[in-house]
Amino acid sequence: MEQQSKQLSILKNAVTKAIEQLYEKDFYLLAHDVNERTLSHKLACYLQQEIEEWDNTWHVDCEYNRDYDNPKVLMQLSLASTTVMPTDTQATTVYPDIIVHKRGSRENLLAIEIKKASNRRGRNHDYEKLGAFKRELGYQHTLFLELSPDREPLMDWDHESEQHD
Repeated sequence: MEQQSKQLSILKNAVTKAIEQLYEKDFYLLAHDVNERTLSHKLACYLQQEIEEWDNTWHVDCEYNRDYDNPKVLMQLSLASTTVMPTDTQATTVYPDIIVHKRGSRENLLAIEIKKASNRRGRNHDYEKLGAFKRELGYQHTLFLELSPDREPLMDWDHESEQHD
């Protein structure tokens, strides 16, 4: 248990540093309300750098749709049949926005769902997805991350928050 607690502490530190880099280097994206996928990509780049300093066997990917060699499928998600359309700017896909995992294996460390503070849609679907990824695909940790131009991100690790909307 102590090892897992240490791992979570390192992971939280890596995510915090990556978010700091996002705000420092790419504040323009937040200030101009770009698509959540753009923010996810930039954050994943910074997170990969931080994760590699800790353990270079983990990979950071966006919108990853594989569970080992098979398509990622969730059985207990009410919107699991949602289709991603080219015009979809609200990111309604059931794939996590960012994951930390070992490609080609079932070792899944972290699933992150990102929401912009300007997105008025509720958080329940994001929390539902995170819970399903943890239960069904064995992610060790989950993070709901809300980004805003005020440089005060909301981070809810492993559903610690009681209020979702």
